This record gives sequence, C-alpha cells and structure tokens, in this order.
Amino acid sequence: MKQSVPRGLTSRLFAVVGGPVPRRLAQWAALVDEVNGWETQLRAETDEQLRKRSLSLRYRAKSGERLARLLPEAYALVRESSVRTTGMRHFDVQILGGAALFHGSIAEMETGEGKTLTATLPMYLHALAGKGAHLATVNDYLASRDAQQMEPVYRLLGMSVGCIQTPDTSDQRRKAYACDITYGTAKEFGFDFLRDRLLLRRMGRQMSDFLGEGSSHRWDDSGEKPVQRTACFALVDEADSVLIDEARTPLIIGSLGEKARAQVVASFRWAAEHAARFVEDEHYEYEQDTRKVELTAVGRQFLRTLPYPDLLRSVGLIDLYQYIERAIKVHRDFHLDRQYVVRDGEIVIVDEYTGRLAEGRKWRDGIHQALEAKEQIEVTVPTGQAARITVQDLFLRYRHLAGMTGTARSAAREFRKIYKLRVVPIPTNRPVIRRRQQDRIFGTSEQKWEAVVEEVRQLHAQGRPILIGTRSIDKSQYLARLLEQAAVPHEVLNANEIAREADIVSLAGQEGRVTVATNMAGRGTDIKLGDGVADLGGLHVICTELHDAARIDRQLIGRCGRQGDPGTFRQYMALDDDVLLNGLGRERAEKLTRLGQASQSNLDHYSKLFRRAQHRVERKHFRDRNVLLHHERERKKIQREMGQDPYLDTAD
Repeated sequence: MKQSVPRGLTSRLFAVVGGPVPRRLAQWAALVDEVNGWETQLRAETDEQLRKRSLSLRYRAKSGERLARLLPEAYALVRESSVRTTGMRHFDVQILGGAALFHGSIAEMETGEGKTLTATLPMYLHALAGKGAHLATVNDYLASRDAQQMEPVYRLLGMSVGCIQTPDTSDQRRKAYACDITYGTAKEFGFDFLRDRLLLRRMGRQMSDFLGEGSSHRWDDSGEKPVQRTACFALVDEADSVLIDEARTPLIIGSLGEKARAQVVASFRWAAEHAARFVEDEHYEYEQDTRKVELTAVGRQFLRTLPYPDLLRSVGLIDLYQYIERAIKVHRDFHLDRQYVVRDGEIVIVDEYTGRLAEGRKWRDGIHQALEAKEQIEVTVPTGQAARITVQDLFLRYRHLAGMTGTARSAAREFRKIYKLRVVPIPTNRPVIRRRQQDRIFGTSEQKWEAVVEEVRQLHAQGRPILIGTRSIDKSQYLARLLEQAAVPHEVLNANEIAREADIVSLAGQEGRVTVATNMAGRGTDIKLGDGVADLGGLHVICTELHDAARIDRQLIGRCGRQGDPGTFRQYMALDDDVLLNGLGRERAEKLTRLGQASQSNLDHYSKLFRRAQHRVERKHFRDRNVLLHHERERKKIQREMGQDPYLDTAD
C-alpha cells in the first residue's frame, strides 16, 4: 500500500522560510511520496533481489540515464537496506533532506535529526555512476564512525566503502579511494590531491584536470601511483565548519628552506626572549582590526641596542625587525589552552570554531615557530611551500557539491555567493519544544561565573542534566575548578579529552550529569536523554559567552530539545567578554570593562550591543574570506597564463 507524505508536512514546508525555498521543498515532497510507493514491494524482496535491483540501477546510471530519474527507487532501496542492516528507517523528512542534497543544496537539519543516515541517500545515488563520491567531515573519528555505521547499508546493495585516516599509508589511501564511496576529512582529501600533483610533476607527467570527466591514469604496478581517482560528488558534513570557518586556512605541503636551521632557530629564540621588553605605543603600534604589529622608529632603535649571539650577526636588520614583530604578536594574541595546546613537546592548534585539535596544521608566516620559541620547545624550521590549495578551491573543483549542518541560515549569503549553494531548512521530524530563558548580563566575568555556578548547583540538585559551553579550553578548566569548589560533580569535554569525547557526550543527557564543554560540544554526536529526564524538563544548556559567529551559539543551543525532547537554554554575558573587544575595538571595549567594574545596576539592556559586536566580527570574517578567495583566483589566473600549475610552487 502506498504511503503518503505525513499529514501537515507540506504546510510545514511553507512555514519554514519565505521565497522559493518552500516551493522547492514542496516539489521534493512529491518525491517522498514516490519513495514511499516502493516500500511495500521492496519489503517483500530478498537481500539478493535487492542487490540485483541495485546492480540494475548501476547499469542504467553508467549507460547515461539521468540520476534524477533513478532517485525514487534508489532512495527506497537505501531505506530498505538500512532497515534490514541497522534497524533504522529513514523518516520522510530525511528523504526530503536527501532530495535537497542531491539537488546541490546545503540542508540545514536540526541536531538529532539523523544527518549521518540522511547522507547515505545522495552518496549511494551519486556512487551509482561509478565516478566516486566523497563524504568530508570534521575529524578522523567522525569519518571512521560514520563509515563503519553505514557500511552495512551500502554493502547489502553491492557498494564498497573506504575511509581515509591520517596515519594511512599510500597503499591504504589508494584502496580507500578506489571504493564506490569514500569517507574522510577535508584536510586529508586536500593533502592527497596536492601530494598527487607533486608526484605527477616529479614523474614528468601532465596531470589531467582532477575531478574532470575521463580523467584516469594507468601506471606500472612497480612504480609510484597517485592515490586519488576521478571524483564527481562531495558531500560536506558540518558544512558551516568546513566550508566557512576553515575556508581561510590553506592546506600547504612544505619544502625545505635554504637558511641554516641553527640560525633560524636562534633568531626565533632570541625574539621570544626579548619580546616582552617592547612597550605598545612606544616601541610598536598595534592595529586592532588587522592584528598587525609594527615597530616604531623608537622600537627599531631599541632593538639595535639589544644583545644578540654571534650566530645572528649575518641576519639582516629587516629580518630581525620581523622576528621581533612576530614574537610580540604571539605574546599578545596567542594564548595557551585557547588558540593552542602543548602536547608531547609540540604546538597543536585548537580550532577556534570547533574547539577541536587541528592535527597536522601549522600557522603560517613563522607564527608557529614563534610560539614554539615562546613555549621553549623545539623550534621547527619554517618549510616554505611546495604545494597549496584552499578548502574553498578544493570543493569548488567537484562537479557536484552539497552540504549539511544544523547551523547554516546565517551564512546563506556566503554559501550562495562562493559555492553557488542554496541553504534549505529541512523540517524536523517532531516539533521543536526547547525554551529560551532570559539572558543574564553582568559587569564582570567573575560575577558571571559565580552566577553560572549557582544556577548549575540549583539545577543539579533537581537532577536535571546540564551542558555548559565555553569559548576556550582555559575557561572550561577555570569553570571546572569553580564547580569542584562548589562540590558539583562534572565532566570536562575539550580538546584535551578528544579520545573520550563520544563517551562523555553519550552520557551528558543522563540524570544529574553536568558537562563542561568547549564549543565542540560533541558536534556530530547526539545527546540522548536518560530515563525520567524528560519529566524533569530535559537537558539545560548554559552558554557562558557569545562566540565570534552566531552559528556556534546555535550549534551549542541545538544540543537540547532534539527529536521533540523538552529542553531549555540560557545565555550569559559580561561586559569584559572577548566578543566586545573583537567587535567594537579595544578603546570601546576597555570603556565597557570599566563601566562593568563600577556598575551595580541591571545590565540586561546591553543585550543588543553584544549581538551587534558579534555581527561585526562575522562581517569582518566574511570580508577576510572574500579577500582570500579573490587573491587565490588572481594567483591561479596568473600562473595559468604563464603555463604553470597553480597548485605547485615553481621553485620546488
């Protein structure tokens, strides 16, 4: 018997957002009807019959039949395969999300709505054409977890699944890319692309246009071979994090520099030793908007009076100025347990938007080495670059691109302008019933943290689970100490606890649990309520500070009230919060800080000021990404006109 779209779904589509989006959703809702129409027939077939039906679809796709015509049967096959292998049946709104993804959209799906399962639909459909389908997510753990969980769904239908992990060898990577569907991170996909370009140049070969039709290579079994093959479709999980937040970070493969290692190391160490002696507005000027440090004439004169070892006598003064400026910058702007951690004698970047450790990444322009000198660990010689590509450019090379996330609407303009992708909000399977509680604004951070601890203490006594979001590792650790002093048992989830992340998140919804988290807050992992917790009011989320992007706040808030569960959230702010400094400038922020220290009155009327500051920071980051994209396009255009590979350094 044919199943129809649930009563009220079509009307809900028009309530999501105005403009052409609801019309598109209404059209795709008809596809949901068609998918449901296959269900009774497929349920009666054996596993072998489903596999043969899948092979038939593959043949039709490779013969040139449009994938859009195959969509209803293909999606119905995936749904039936999932029911048999995992016990999970795609909701109708997930089928709708799958249709949006196939048609090249950013599907905005609320937390807990099953993005991992939804992704199987367009991944399978695009893989039928035999041209490769990549799913990019934010870290190795999520890539491995999702690949393992969904592999049985694909395997029943005759599809092979590979997963790229950071430690993998070239042979392991080549095997994973040869599969019909490949899971991995954007970073690994990008670095493999660059390594293949370098390999092909070393072998004197001209690489065909990567991701273009008909791009294939034959190599002797005894020789080196590229690991990637033609790929046609990329689906980006946590699309706002990968395509927006990480877009400013280019992926770079280094090449050895020419300067003697000892001299370079000595220069960084010398600068780190003396940076604290330079005084702002006397020895150097600091530009708040660009965060640029520039020595004044007095500062340069002061530098020339400093003692330095014989090893630096051949280093030019201009270079020494730059070493000092760089050292001053890292002393001012880079803080341990905020932007980075020291682990096993190495500087590891903490991603400012996800709160996760950015394994394998390094800051450019000597910043990473200046931090190593500051922390008195081994200084690695700057490597220069042999090849580079930005995340933007990497994904713009795919013929078909789509993404999914819980927080995309505020970045809809950027997705449309840069990636030509429309953001489509997908209705929830059940109505969202989370409640917002009144914001609380304090004069100082100390007052704010005291109030947070008091609220946690009261709710914990009631048995409600609580998730507390912080902007940085050091603040999560500070709050943890306060909770310990208040005798409130808790767990800390930050970049230092990445190995335990899944376990911590899985228990965060249990009765009486208190979890302190950086803004990672278990992205990609659901927080499920324990028995009886819904009757207590569900999970309560406390946001202790506005982030530089409203999307990050929404992501944290979205941890409660999943799949129709009850939940509440509250935003805390203080007049010395970082967002005011970043958005309003140092002078205005310092004035507000002094006001906060002296004020004893209610400060709730400053709420709009915080949102305005946050919006300014978002606009600045948007402009920065646009400038980066413009410069990358101009650089590539010039190199192509000169007959050079735009992704490789000509000096390598």
